[in-house]
Amino acid sequence: MKPSTLTTLALLTALLVGAGFALVFFWAPNEADQGFIQKIFYLHVPLAIVALGGFIVGGIHAIRHLRSGDPVHDARSYVSIHASVIFGVAVLVTGMVWAKASWGRWWVWEEPTLVSFLIVFLLYCTYYPLRYAIEDRERQARYASVFAITAGAFVPLNFMAVRAAESLVHPRTFGTVEGGLPADMWVAFLVCLAGIALLWVTLVSFELTAKRTSAQLSRLRRSLIEGGTWREPPGVGGRIAPRGAGTGR
Repeated sequence: MKPSTLTTLALLTALLVGAGFALVFFWAPNEADQGFIQKIFYLHVPLAIVALGGFIVGGIHAIRHLRSGDPVHDARSYVSIHASVIFGVAVLVTGMVWAKASWGRWWVWEEPTLVSFLIVFLLYCTYYPLRYAIEDRERQARYASVFAITAGAFVPLNFMAVRAAESLVHPRTFGTVEGGLPADMWVAFLVCLAGIALLWVTLVSFELTAKRTSAQLSRLRRSLIEGGTWREPPGVGGRIAPRGAGTGR
């Protein structure tokens, strides 16, 4: 992705996230039961939705990698999961703050919403040790893709747990017999959700661009070393010999 495109994407993200939180604090009313603390809902729930959606995106790219063998899809799967794990940390932190304010405890093990997300989060945290325990790059990518697909099957269980939970701290925003959010809260929520989703896309785009640039620099460096034209910067060391030099090959 071009630097100008990344800059535009970052600016749009900042504007949309800023607009969302402006609506939250200056337009959307306080919730009747929980009061001001309920406004953390506009951050916590979008983060959770985007994180879980990102895990699914990672699984989709993993399927594409297994079918095509294209390392680009492996990189996209890795970066999608990486960004979603970061969002997952934010989900757990905001969830604990909300639980403390609502229940007087930082964590409630009886709440299936919290526990199911924690299970999914910890499952994806094992993605990294599994991936880097394998030295061969092709096997590493293949096994990581299989893991991403398998772990992705657990993501719908989290959505089901949210809907099935009896002691639900999160408002039922997507329609119930008792009713959902008022229209003004809905607008603020949807803008925040769009902003958080765009933030995820921006972070993924930046990381993919950084990895692509790093790979290009590595290939250029190897070609210069093989051609015998690479020199280390002053103070780092002398000239690097081409591959095989001094080894009798």
